[in-house]
Amino acid sequence: MRLFAMGLLVAPAMSLLTGCNRSAAQQAGPPPPQVTVAPVEQREIVEWSEFTGHTEPVDSVEIRPRVSGYIQKVCFQSGQLVKKGDVLFVVDPRWNQAVFDQRQAQYDEAKSEADRIDVLMKNNAISSEEADSRKARFEEAKAQLDSARLDLEYTQVRSPIDGRVSRALLTEGNYVSGDAGSATLLTTVVSVSPIYVNVDMDEASYLKFNELASEKKLDTDADGKVPVDLQLADESGFVHHGSVESFDNQLNQDTGSILLRTIFPNEDGQIVPGLFARIRVPLSERHPALLVEEQAIGTDQADKFVLTLSVSNTLQYQPVEIGPVIDGKRVVRSGLAAGEKVVVNGMARVRPGMPVVPEDESAVTPPETASR
Repeated sequence: MRLFAMGLLVAPAMSLLTGCNRSAAQQAGPPPPQVTVAPVEQREIVEWSEFTGHTEPVDSVEIRPRVSGYIQKVCFQSGQLVKKGDVLFVVDPRWNQAVFDQRQAQYDEAKSEADRIDVLMKNNAISSEEADSRKARFEEAKAQLDSARLDLEYTQVRSPIDGRVSRALLTEGNYVSGDAGSATLLTTVVSVSPIYVNVDMDEASYLKFNELASEKKLDTDADGKVPVDLQLADESGFVHHGSVESFDNQLNQDTGSILLRTIFPNEDGQIVPGLFARIRVPLSERHPALLVEEQAIGTDQADKFVLTLSVSNTLQYQPVEIGPVIDGKRVVRSGLAAGEKVVVNGMARVRPGMPVVPEDESAVTPPETASR
């Protein structure tokens, strides 16, 4: 009986102890959440503005014949790259060859008569008037021969530039006119490299660019030109690099913009005339700036903020003023200092004032990603 009574006393005591431990655990709560943090980076940058434009060839030529006749041969494939001087079409040369042969015979006869002028004049066999007449006939025959030679050469329609040829608008057997003002359009050739990209720049950006350029605060390349970058519709970055070529001579008052022409190398012909493209133009001098990961920026109604890490590993709400994106990171104009750590992953499960377990971004980034 005594042992049973002692058992009854021990059981309530154990139950009371277990209840106290459970209550303490409940009061302690869950462990602090884990977040990824990264330091605020400071480096020299140039701020860019982006504009949408279209590509345009430097040279574009309509190919028309200079003599009339029937097309005898088409000497290219549609879309082919051609060199300056390559034959594109052959107009039946037989008529022009016959005219050339006739002019050659007339020239030979006139030259023979002209060559004997001095001898005949010494022997008083011809008058000075006849000598002058023979000289005139020789010069006329020479001019007619040169004209016939040109017409014969023009039966071979050649490309005047290096570039890419379009399709043949007329094929073999069609009659073409070479008359000035009404010559038949045969095809077109556009240059490939370099290539222009034309964009409309707003007035404020133009004035800012002009100010920086006049004060020589913009970076320039080896040729003294301001560099710009190009991105095509199917590209994720600005992988093509060129330079500012020129501005138009007046502002369009209807749109409040001015035409900016940029130029890019295009040796592989990847950039085709007529494409829509985005270019970025420098609109600041090179200066030190603070940058954070884009995902570190939070939105609080109209304001932007980041969560910074204190020395006691608690989070602090910090309003910031942001700038453009540079190389995938956001420029922070005010609100942070270089080296401060901000939350870049896990913001959705934390709030200001909360203790956290921080982990540096470099420690959780896979090596292959970190090396990019």
